Amino acid sequence: MDLIDRIEALFLRRGRATYESEAPQAVPVLAHALQCAQLAEWAHADHELVAASLLHDLGQLIDAEAQAPLRIESHETAALPLLAQGFGPGVLEPIRLHVQAKRFLVSTEAGYEAGLSLSSRLSLEHQGGRMNAEERLLFLAQPYAREALQLRRWDDLARQPGKRTPPLAYYLDLLSDLMREMRTPPRLAIA
Repeated sequence: MDLIDRIEALFLRRGRATYESEAPQAVPVLAHALQCAQLAEWAHADHELVAASLLHDLGQLIDAEAQAPLRIESHETAALPLLAQGFGPGVLEPIRLHVQAKRFLVSTEAGYEAGLSLSSRLSLEHQGGRMNAEERLLFLAQPYAREALQLRRWDDLARQPGKRTPPLAYYLDLLSDLMREMRTPPRLAIA
């Protein structure tokens, strides 16, 4: 089974699950992922950031039982070994940093925390809580911190029940194209 097939299987097996602290009308994880990727596309993000937007919560689905509530702990790193089989830092790093981006935004923007979903607010303390000044500087100094902040904003907005999006197959094609681009060596310009 190739990487795209494994990603599809995870979404199909667990994509209807919601976060354990969300209300019954909450957006399922697959719908959330599709909405997040759509927001990235609408913002004209590059394909790597669209892919990261689609895959940012895939760690919630790794090794989860079919009927169990989704886990929150360390989900930002759980899928990285799998995703590293086909994607580079432009996809992996915004995913890895999106929880830190939440901590940064809670620390720097008045009212940001109040706008988070219930599950995001409940997980915040487990994830380290607000960042202090040194942590904020260290976060901003990391490559892909800005992309992670943008991904985090789409993550927060991608929670509309019943919102229409392109199907999963559309984004799986985007992932396949991106993997193919990454395997193709750049052409040398002939002067």
